[in-house]
Amino acid sequence: MGEWLAMVKDVGFPIVVTLYLLHRIEGKLDEVNQSIQKLAFPLSRQDHPPSLDTMAQAGNERR
Repeated sequence: MGEWLAMVKDVGFPIVVTLYLLHRIEGKLDEVNQSIQKLAFPLSRQDHPPSLDTMAQAGNERR
């Protein structure tokens, strides 16, 4: 706690708050990056989904 008070005294309250928030956000961004990578891997292994043109042609054939 004394370390935080020394920082506030030396660099000012707004800078300390900014550093604290950046530290918290960094961890959350790492989690988001990991989640995106986990989602992207299965998508890259899938066959390409049918295009809208082929889906429209299949719908016209049913009529």
